[in-house]
Amino acid sequence: MKNIEHIGIAVKDLEAANEVYAKLLCTESYKSEKVRSEGVETSFFKVGLNKIELLAATSADSPIAKFIQKRGEGIHHIAFEVEDIRAEMKRLKEEGFELISKRPKKGADNKLVAFLHPKSANGVLVELCQEITDSTIPIGDEVWEDL
Repeated sequence: MKNIEHIGIAVKDLEAANEVYAKLLCTESYKSEKVRSEGVETSFFKVGLNKIELLAATSADSPIAKFIQKRGEGIHHIAFEVEDIRAEMKRLKEEGFELISKRPKKGADNKLVAFLHPKSANGVLVELCQEITDSTIPIGDEVWEDL
């Protein structure tokens, strides 16, 4: 693990949350994007070296919508930057952590991501993030095997 990459916060209304966090942090969101595979729209804020990711559901059956229904708005996950996501997933699995993701997938902010089940980390959903570069994506027909 290199560092905390960001803290994810589940919100009902992304536009309203953007206004709140812009006032709170004295800065505007620097990036917004939809992650269709996760059913979310995200908005990122930088605070010094740290980032906050706001996450709003784009459908009623998305993981964020379910999270908000069950727990309400609030901290959803902590993301850690890693050098090699596949190696880190393997290491954590060998250490007894339960992986939600069987293989990395494309997430927001040009990252490959994978998740650990909260019951493996004292109730905290942990996201692993690796910056996408030309060497991080399988080439041609190469496919990553599940861990």
